[in-house]
Amino acid sequence: MAKSMTGFGRGVYTDELRSVTVELRSVNHRYSDITVKMPRRYQFAEDTIKNIVKGVAPRGKIDVFVNVDNIAADDTAVELNIPLAKRYFETLQTIKAELPQLSGEPTLAMVANFPDVVKSAAAEEDEELVLKALTEATKEAAANLDAMRIVEGAKLMEDILQRGQLIEQTVCGIEVYAPEVAKNYAAKMKERIQELLGDEATIPEDRIVLEAAVFADKSNITEEMVRLKSHCSQLKSIAADTSGPIGKKLDFLVQEMNRESNTIGSKANDIRITNDVLLLKAEIEKIREQVQNIE
Repeated sequence: MAKSMTGFGRGVYTDELRSVTVELRSVNHRYSDITVKMPRRYQFAEDTIKNIVKGVAPRGKIDVFVNVDNIAADDTAVELNIPLAKRYFETLQTIKAELPQLSGEPTLAMVANFPDVVKSAAAEEDEELVLKALTEATKEAAANLDAMRIVEGAKLMEDILQRGQLIEQTVCGIEVYAPEVAKNYAAKMKERIQELLGDEATIPEDRIVLEAAVFADKSNITEEMVRLKSHCSQLKSIAADTSGPIGKKLDFLVQEMNRESNTIGSKANDIRITNDVLLLKAEIEKIREQVQNIE
């Protein structure tokens, strides 16, 4: 199935403790490159998230953004360091004794504001419940990403098949015209001889026929046209394949199409066929650009 490697997917999962949002953004890439950006406290779930995403998108560069909002009232724990607070207080008392000219007494607020006396930290969470929330949100995001990639892939294949049809029509036109190339060559040879030797010259027909035959053999493009038409047929077959990713198959096929068109252009030795080959190469290049974005 043709899937674009460009897409976006979003998933949300909410329970009584937290709300999880996962967003996926993908672009084309030769291999699988998944980057997860999430709070450090949830990094234990990174491999699980990557496996879910890779299950629907085996190729492409995908950025995963995970946001977790804890909505429970007890999501924050407060830690009190009493030994440290005592040391701060004793230090203040020592300062007071050493510097009696200073006014004031150590207060609760003063001690509590010293570093690390009172600290807030995220409350310990049940990893199993967190993993479930992250998994569900990621599955929804991945499904939405997959749906978008399928839609975009269908549009890409529609364009590719239209260009493939134009290529096939152009090859058929070359196929009809190609036999005339040798005849035109023979006629031009006669004209050239007459120009050089005059109208009274005796033109050796057997020599003309031999030269035309040699030229026809060298410029024969029948095999290349048959293969190129076969490639156009394969393009349709690959487009209809729903068994898995088709991007690499299409990429190889486009390389072969380009090879055949180059050979036709180099062997034909005819301006009309050369112009048709330029059209072929332009359409094949457009197909190649589109194929780069297909998984």
